[in-house]
Amino acid sequence: MKARRNKKQIPSFRKLIKTSKVKLENKLKNKQFKQQSTLKKYRKEQRKLRQAVKDAVSKKPIPLENPKEKRPGKRIEREEEEEEEALPLDMMDEDDLQLMKDLGQRVSFLTRDLSSSEPVHAKKRKHERIIDKYEKIPRTLQTAPEKELIHLLPIKDKSGIIPQTREKPVTDSNKDEEDQEEERELEEDWKQRKLKKSNVVSLKAYKGLAEVAVKSLCELLVALPHFNFHNNIIVLIVPLMNDMSKLISEMCCEAVKKLFKQDKLGQASLGVIKVISGFVKGRNYEVRPEMLKTFLCLRIKEVEVKKDTEDINKPKKFMTFKEKRKSLSRMQRKWKKAEEKLERELREAEASESTEKKLKLHTETLNIVFVTYFRILKKAQRSPLLPAVLEGLAKFAHLINVEFFDDLLVVLHTLIESGDLSYQESLHCVQTAFHILSGQGDVLNIDPLKFYTHLYKTLFKLHAGATNEGVEIVLQCLDVMLTKRRKQVSQQRALAFIKRLCTLALHVLPNSSIGILATTRILMHTFPKTDLLLDSESQGSGVFLPELDEPEYCNAQNTALWELHALRRHYHPIVQRFAAHLIAGAPSEGSGALKPELSRRSATELFEAYSMAEMTFNPPVESSNPKIKGKFLQGDSFLNEDLNQLIKRYSSEVATESPLDFTKYLKTSLH
Repeated sequence: MKARRNKKQIPSFRKLIKTSKVKLENKLKNKQFKQQSTLKKYRKEQRKLRQAVKDAVSKKPIPLENPKEKRPGKRIEREEEEEEEALPLDMMDEDDLQLMKDLGQRVSFLTRDLSSSEPVHAKKRKHERIIDKYEKIPRTLQTAPEKELIHLLPIKDKSGIIPQTREKPVTDSNKDEEDQEEERELEEDWKQRKLKKSNVVSLKAYKGLAEVAVKSLCELLVALPHFNFHNNIIVLIVPLMNDMSKLISEMCCEAVKKLFKQDKLGQASLGVIKVISGFVKGRNYEVRPEMLKTFLCLRIKEVEVKKDTEDINKPKKFMTFKEKRKSLSRMQRKWKKAEEKLERELREAEASESTEKKLKLHTETLNIVFVTYFRILKKAQRSPLLPAVLEGLAKFAHLINVEFFDDLLVVLHTLIESGDLSYQESLHCVQTAFHILSGQGDVLNIDPLKFYTHLYKTLFKLHAGATNEGVEIVLQCLDVMLTKRRKQVSQQRALAFIKRLCTLALHVLPNSSIGILATTRILMHTFPKTDLLLDSESQGSGVFLPELDEPEYCNAQNTALWELHALRRHYHPIVQRFAAHLIAGAPSEGSGALKPELSRRSATELFEAYSMAEMTFNPPVESSNPKIKGKFLQGDSFLNEDLNQLIKRYSSEVATESPLDFTKYLKTSLH
C-alpha cells in the first residue's frame, strides 16, 4: 500500500486535451509578452542613443590650458612665500645693504630674470662661443660660380649603385627679355599640364574606389536584409539609382530588383519603395525610368503568397499508426497523439499570423506604388516615366480598388486621344485598360469599344523594322481583349480581327508571323463560327471594307483568308506549318494537326522562342535550289521566226547618214 501511495497517478486522456488548450493559450501569451518586452528594450536603447547624441551635441569644447602660462593660484602662493622670506630693512646688516645698493645701480640686475639660476654674464659667454666656432671654419674663395647639377637615374653594377648627374646648361645673360618671357610661359602650360595629369589620375583612382564601394553596398543590400543598418544602406543606394554614371545606376537598379525578387515577407521591399517614392516626388519626377521599372519585380501576387507560406512552414511528418504501435506503448501513444494535436494548432496559429503580416505589408507597399503612379499620370503626363507607369499599372491592375476604375479608364482614353504618346505607350494604355476590366472590373458593365477600335486601326503600324518588338505587347493585348473576354466579344469583331491579323503576318519578321498565326489559331478555336473565312464564297450582303477603322461594320464575313496561301510558301518552315494547319481548319488531331511543341506553347512564348535577336534563323532556312537543272531559254527563243529574220536583216545593214528634214512633216501638219 505504501508503494502505491508514492506512485503518481497517470492523467486521463480528457485531462490531457484540457491541459493542451491551456498550454496553447499560455504559449501564445508568452510569445506576445516576449514580443512586447523586445519592443520595450529596443525603444529604451533608441532613447538612450538619442539622449547620448543630444548630450554630445550640446557639450561645448573646453580649450586646453597653455602649459607655459603659470596658474594665478600658484603665483599668489609664491608671492606670499617670497613676502614671508623677505626681511625688513631694519633687520639687515650694513654690509648687506651696501651690496643691494651696488647691485641696483647695474642695469643687468633690472633686466635679469631672478628666477633663473644662470650667472649674470652667461648669455655673453654663449655668444662668444658661437663666434669662436664660426671663426674656426675654414674659408674658401669663390673664384667661379657653382654649377647646378641635375640628378639622373642611378646605374647599378657589381660594385653597387653609382649616382648619375648632369650639369645644368648655363643661360646667357645677354639673352633678350622676350626669350626669357617665352621660357617662363612654357614652364607655366608644363606645370599646368602636370597638374591636370595628376588630377586626372587621382580622379580615375577615386572613381574606381567609388565603384568598388557602391558594389559592396549593393551586395550588402541583397545578402543581408536583416542587417541593423539596412535602412541606412537603402538611403545611400536609392539616390545612386539616378546617378549620371550608367554603370553605377545599373548596378544599384539590379541590386534593388534582386532584393524585390527574393524578399518573401515584404519588409525590406516596403522600406525601399518608401525611399524611392519620396525621392521621385522630391526630384519633381525628373528621374531615370529604370527606377520605376524596378517596381515590376515586386512579389505581390496571391499565388506567390501561398507558395511562400508553404516554403516557410514546411509540414512536419508525424508518425503513422503502425510506427506508433511498433515503437510506443499504449500510454505513450496517447501522449504522442496529444502532442501532435497541440503542434498542429500552434502551427496553424503561426501560419495565420505570418500570412496576415505579409498581407498588411503587401497592401501598404501597393498603396505607395499606386500613389506614385497616379501622381505621374496626373502631374507629369509628358514625362519619360509614363511608359514605366503604364507597364506597372498593366501588371498590378487586378489589385486596384474598384472605386478608381472609371476615373482611370477616362484618363487612359484621354492619353490615347491626345496623340502625345508613342505607339508602344498607347499599347500599354490599352493593355492596362483591359487588365483592369478582366479582374475585378468584370462586375462593372463597361464596353471598352474605343480601345478595341484604337487597337484595330493601329495594327498596321507594326512592320519588320523598329516596331517589330511591339508585336509582343499586341499579342498580350489580344489575349486579354478577345480570348479572356469571349462572352463580351461579338462574332463580327472576332472576324475583323482575324482577317487583319492574317494580313499583318505578311509584312513582319518570322517570329512575329508565328506569334500572330498562333493567336489566330486560338481565336478560331474560341470562336468556332469564324471558320467561314476559310470558304471562298461570300456570306450575307455587303462588301468587305478593309480601309474602315470600325471592326463591327467592315463586313469581314464577306472575305476569305487568302493570305494563308501566300504564307504557305513562306521561307520559314514554322510559318509554313502554321499556315497549312490553319488552311486545314486548325484541327487538333490528324495529319493537319500541329506537334505538341508548337500547340502547347502560348503566342508570346513562340514569339520569344523564334526571335531573330542574334540575326539567325531558328531553325535554319534551307537554300532554294531547283530540282530539275535545264537549259535557260535565251531571248531569241521567245520571238517569232519571221520577226527574228527581220531583226537580223536590219541589224546587218550598214547605217547611212542622211540629213534630217522635218519641214515636210510640219507643212502637212499645218495643212
